[in-house]
Amino acid sequence: MSEQIDTPQKKIDTETIYHDQRSVALRTPQSIYFVKEHDKMSMLGLLLNDYKQTQVVIVVKSKKKADALSTFLTSKEFNATAVHGNHRQTQQQEAASKFNAGTLHVIITTDMILKTLALENIKLVVSYDMPDDTQEYYNRLAFMKELGVAMALISPEDEPYLDEIEYNMKKGIEEKEVAGFVATDKPKQTVKKDKTKKPRHSKNKMKKEKEV
Repeated sequence: MSEQIDTPQKKIDTETIYHDQRSVALRTPQSIYFVKEHDKMSMLGLLLNDYKQTQVVIVVKSKKKADALSTFLTSKEFNATAVHGNHRQTQQQEAASKFNAGTLHVIITTDMILKTLALENIKLVVSYDMPDDTQEYYNRLAFMKELGVAMALISPEDEPYLDEIEYNMKKGIEEKEVAGFVATDKPKQTVKKDKTKKPRHSKNKMKKEKEV
């Protein structure tokens, strides 16, 4: 009777790599920076100092904000441009082509336009504004195809959206600070008087004069 020899069983790797947007997001390095809304722009300038030659996408909620950031970053010698719905499709595609060729480094845009640009080789996505819809946050990260990192500027107004995203991911995002950043007081808003409107006492005076 021959002796039975036990042969080692081949180990089966049961770990599955998922490629849905949430799973991609979980595998993408992420960080958050808490800041008041009025200080976001100055923090962004400091945050991007190490990324001047990097392919960066900054996502905002409005066209006006995209234009303001483009002007600000250009003044800080960043190779940046805003791309939004007020630009013709040819202008949008021209900016995307320059970005993909590496001759444009920073694009500031909205979630809606970002989906149409077909950008490549994104190394950093900055969520200047958090999206109202959790899915849009995953979309932003998925566009990097796990080639880069993600950062988000979180104002008090953004915190409910952050809470929802972290709850959905079942994971907290690492909080970091920006070296050299100093928070400032919110500037007081001055109310401009409408010079076309006459004071109430003047109106009453004119009324009395007519009655006389």
